[in-house]
Amino acid sequence: MQATLGGSHVDMDTREEGLPGKPRFSAQPHVGRWLSPFFLTCAVYFLLWSPENQPSWVGALIKCLPILYLVVFLWTVYPGGSYSLLLQGALVCSAVGDSCLVWPEAFLHGMAAFTVAHLLYLWAFGLTPLKPGLLLPVLLASIPYYGLLLWHLPPDMVLPLTAYSLLLAVMLWRGLARGGSTCWGALLFTLSDAVLAWNLFVHPLPHAHLVVMATYYAAQILIALSAFQSPRLKSN
Repeated sequence: MQATLGGSHVDMDTREEGLPGKPRFSAQPHVGRWLSPFFLTCAVYFLLWSPENQPSWVGALIKCLPILYLVVFLWTVYPGGSYSLLLQGALVCSAVGDSCLVWPEAFLHGMAAFTVAHLLYLWAFGLTPLKPGLLLPVLLASIPYYGLLLWHLPPDMVLPLTAYSLLLAVMLWRGLARGGSTCWGALLFTLSDAVLAWNLFVHPLPHAHLVVMATYYAAQILIALSAFQSPRLKSN
């Protein structure tokens, strides 16, 4: 089963299996052109952001614009198909989470929104191919890190962050199993969250915000671009 950016090979049963459908535009250069606003809105955010900025709805909107644009991008360039719709839903939830995290007191609300986003990503990635062997290195990397992190958490954050960490590890496993840009997107998403948590709860890191947001935006666009790739359906 193949699907290319040009949309020249799409299996007839793609939509039934919930896999990426056929893109509306057939020429590969169109994709790059449609992604230009994403990079522009990212640049605007980094240019306008300052650690002295006070939380505001304007700041929240500017932060969310790249993610919201990815929703528009998928809806316009790659409409239809359950896979694309699940990615769009995850991106909308991510934008809600981004907005909440602008206000420190809304951190748990933001975590809840990202929890739903990861559940939608998991639904989209599926269990084929299963590749259970990838789960071991994920756990070997995740358990020591989050075990150390738990020692620094306020009591009311232990259970929510533990649940979120487990979900993030599973999302990483499924992203690695799917391969392609999904693999790199899942890795960068995990890195972004790991740096964010360490900076918030353990010790401030130099240029942490720049690292967190750069890896986060890169993760989201890589996962969004997976709509144009054919999933590897052969399981080990």
